[in-house]
Amino acid sequence: MAGIARNDVSFHQKRFFGYSLCICMMVIISACREDYIPKPYGYYRITFPPKSYHLLNEKLPYRFEIADNATMEEDNAVDAEPFWINITYKEYNAQINISYKPILTDTTFEQLIADSQHLAYAHINKASAIKERYFENEKDKVFGVLYAIEGNVASSTQFFMTDSTRHFVRGSLYIKERPNIDSLAPVLEYLTEDVIVLMQTIRFKNN
Repeated sequence: MAGIARNDVSFHQKRFFGYSLCICMMVIISACREDYIPKPYGYYRITFPPKSYHLLNEKLPYRFEIADNATMEEDNAVDAEPFWINITYKEYNAQINISYKPILTDTTFEQLIADSQHLAYAHINKASAIKERYFENEKDKVFGVLYAIEGNVASSTQFFMTDSTRHFVRGSLYIKERPNIDSLAPVLEYLTEDVIVLMQTIRFKNN
């Protein structure tokens, strides 16, 4: 009798295992038939340090405040002219390129203004909008324009500052990544704040 009981138990165990295997296979097949829903593409969250600045007071005909997490480097490009510099943000792979021109005549001044406008509006084909913001410091007789270029463009923030008589500074913010307004928007917003501080604090020497 004991032998028959053991055989019966073994038989029922095998039947239970067989049913369980069939159910598992049906669940797997059913799951495979469900429509695949891809997850939305996301971007890495970037944590920015608090804003703090120091005065850039090198042997230049101009000075302004730059962010503490940025460094100043001389522009060593082949076509660079005296007093051209780059404000570099290594952690964001970004630069603010600064060029300087002395104003020699009224014609020179008008041409520098026109060139700055032309370089900003050269992005018009790819830009969704270009907004101009005027800056003026009556006390120090300094004024300029910020060009905010919206869209997937190489340089979305450009500007110039001048005293209209002797000094002219032009700048462009570049991020050395493939232009993508969705992913770069937080970095652009963060660095554009530094451009505005630069424009608000710029002073020209020997006025």
